[in-house]
Amino acid sequence: MADYTLTINGESVTVTVSPDTPLLWILRDTLGLTGTKYGCGRGLCGTCTVHRDGEAVRSCMLTADNVGDSAITTIEGISPDGSHPVQAAWIEESVAQCGYCQPGQIMQAAALLAENPDPTDEEIDAAMSGNLCRCGTYSRIRRAVHRAAEGGGS
Repeated sequence: MADYTLTINGESVTVTVSPDTPLLWILRDTLGLTGTKYGCGRGLCGTCTVHRDGEAVRSCMLTADNVGDSAITTIEGISPDGSHPVQAAWIEESVAQCGYCQPGQIMQAAALLAENPDPTDEEIDAAMSGNLCRCGTYSRIRRAVHRAAEGGGS
């Protein structure tokens, strides 16, 4: 066990965990930030996506020992009141069906739009391809990303 001081959603927190503890479990079990979901545990499904210094990463693959001084943003930190343009567009396009993958989808989409504020369908599909949705809401996801890019949303 070791002490790690992490920056999570703009706040400095100190946790005592094993160096190989995945960030996902630090967020969920240690800090109680349960918006980030467990999916495959192998970085393949995108359900656990968070931002590390603004880049979308899989929190199940990033260990305590490797977070360093990076700024981590979770779904709870992207917009505490749900007003982020991607979140608003998700609601307006009724993207969520079961909703389980949606935090990871939203985090991936927000990272895409931060890098590319006007993506094409092909760019959206490529950026979102690592985030799986078992309900198959991909066309609604694409519409929501376009809506957020256009400044749509509440």
